[in-house]
Amino acid sequence: MRAGGLAVVAVMTVAAGCGGGPAGLRHRVERGETLYRIGKAYGVSDAELARLNGIRDPGRIEVGQVIVIPNATRRLPVQVITPERARADQPAPRELPAGAEAFVWPVQGGVVSSDFGPRGATHHDGIDISCPVGTPVRAARAGRVLYSDGLRGYGNLIIMEHGDGYATVYAHNQANRVRAGDQVHQGDVIASVGESGKTSGANLHFEVRKD
Repeated sequence: MRAGGLAVVAVMTVAAGCGGGPAGLRHRVERGETLYRIGKAYGVSDAELARLNGIRDPGRIEVGQVIVIPNATRRLPVQVITPERARADQPAPRELPAGAEAFVWPVQGGVVSSDFGPRGATHHDGIDISCPVGTPVRAARAGRVLYSDGLRGYGNLIIMEHGDGYATVYAHNQANRVRAGDQVHQGDVIASVGESGKTSGANLHFEVRKD
């Protein structure tokens, strides 16, 4: 009877895991982890993780928060962001790699109103540049558009890949002017500054990501 009862419990557990939401595991956020880094560890985009987990602001997750990872079967190590690692992996926009393929500032003028780094139990993954609504947003470097659509928290969002493991993110746009798959030259206008998503005013949320 006991063995049979255990078998029934096991079957019920598997069945419960197969229904009602994506299959996967529950990853508890540790200090220094970001949604982007968690996604990189498991091979899932941060946009997809935000959608599946109902996260309103993908740029700010909290220590102890549980993230469901679709189709994952075991916990994987996540490259933790520390202030030292952040400076190495994500240099400030005015100190980006020099040379022919250096990055350029994505807007004309503007004031950095929010810096990259820890915010108590959360982590701000980029910088916010305050600009008037409608200010042209330009590609910081030539590359291909990976994502151009709306996303909760980010509003109208563009993600570009540039090779060498670099990617850039442009969020809170008034309007996106490129589509996924487009090839873009450095300095091309890809969007306009807006107030879409979770933001306190007109600004460009800008990130430089390095794998």
